[in-house]
Amino acid sequence: MVMRAVPLVGGPVELRGALDMEITPAGVMPRRLPAWTKEQYQDPSVHGVTVMPSGVRLVFRTDARELEFEVLTSTGQLDTDPRPRPTGMIDLLVNGTLAGRHQAPVGNVVRMAGPGAVQRLIPGGPGTVRFAGLQTGMKNIELWLPQQTPTELVALRADGDVLPPLPDGRRRWIHHGSSISHCIEADGPTDTWPVVAAALGGVEVINLSQAGNALLDPYVARTIRDTPADLISLKVGINIVSLAAFRLRTFGPAVHGFLDTIRDGHPVTPLLLTSPVSCPALEETPGPTAMGRGGKITALGDPSEVARGALTLAVVRAELERIVTIRQARDPHLHYLDGRELLGPDEADDLTDGLHPTAAAYRRMGKHFAARAFTSGGPFH
Repeated sequence: MVMRAVPLVGGPVELRGALDMEITPAGVMPRRLPAWTKEQYQDPSVHGVTVMPSGVRLVFRTDARELEFEVLTSTGQLDTDPRPRPTGMIDLLVNGTLAGRHQAPVGNVVRMAGPGAVQRLIPGGPGTVRFAGLQTGMKNIELWLPQQTPTELVALRADGDVLPPLPDGRRRWIHHGSSISHCIEADGPTDTWPVVAAALGGVEVINLSQAGNALLDPYVARTIRDTPADLISLKVGINIVSLAAFRLRTFGPAVHGFLDTIRDGHPVTPLLLTSPVSCPALEETPGPTAMGRGGKITALGDPSEVARGALTLAVVRAELERIVTIRQARDPHLHYLDGRELLGPDEADDLTDGLHPTAAAYRRMGKHFAARAFTSGGPFH
C-alpha cells in the first residue's frame, strides 16, 4: 500500500507525556513543562532536560502494516569524543507489547570543548525509522521517544488508516524527580523505571522528572497543581544534597510549600513522597559533588557542617519522613516511601558512577515501586 502522511497536530494522533508543543522550522518539539514556565528559569540546563522527552509518546490506532516516523534529534559531542553521544531508542508498542526498537537517527550535533564550555551547533537533517511487518487488523500503537535526546517530530506516515485512540479508563499518574527518575541511562524509553512501574500498575504516566534539576522549584509545583491527575509522586533529595541547594533551615519550609501548592489543586489525590535511593558518597557527607577518580562522584562537603544545617541523604530522609508524619494528621492521602526500598545499600554496585543506576537496576526499581505503590495496601491501589 502507498504510505500516507498522518498529521502530527490536529489529527488522530495524541501526544502524551508532554505538556507543551513548540512549532519549530522542522516540525513539532514536545516539552514536558508548559510554555509559561520558560520565563521562570534562566539556567539552560532546565530547558535542556525539559525538551528531553522522557515518557513522551505518540498514541493512535491503525490497521497499517508499516509505519515511518521522521524525526530531528539534537545530541551533544565533546571535542575529545570520536562520535556524538548516543541518541537513544524509539520504541514501538503494539497493544501494549514492545514490538520494535530502533536507534534514533543523529541530526543536529552540539559540539563543545568540555562540560559548560561554549557550544557550537553543527546542523543536521531529519532521519526516518521504519517499523514494518506489523500484525494485521486494527491495533493500538504507542511510539515512545528517546528519553535522553531532544527530538523534533517531523512526519509520520502509514500504509493504512490511522484513528484516534479509544478511552481505556486508566488513571493518570504524575511523577517528578531527578535524573534517577529521568533515567537517561535506561536501555530505551519503555525501560525507565516510571514507565515500567506504570505498565505494571495499569496507569498512564506523565514523567516530569528533570535530570539535575529536582530542586523544589515553585513552577513545577504549580504545573502539578494545574494538571489533571489521579495519582502523584515526588522523589526528593538527591539534587538538593549534591548541589548543596538548601540548608536544614530552608529545606523543610520548601518541602511544605511545594506540597501546599500541589494540594491547592489536588486536595485529596493520593500523593507519595519518596526519599532518595541509596548513594554511598552522600549518605553521611554533604555536597556539593564532583567527579572523582574512576568516574565516580565524590562529595566535597565537610561532614562537620551537618551540625550547622548542611544536608546529607540521611538528614533528608529523616526530614521528609518527619514532614509526612506531621501532615498526615490533616492529609491522610499523603504517604512516605523510603527510596532505599527501590534501590538499597546492598545494590551500590548497580550505580554506574556512584549515583546513577544501571539499565537493569532501573527496570528493577520500576518493579519495586509497583510492588509498593500499586498492590493491595499500597497508596496507589
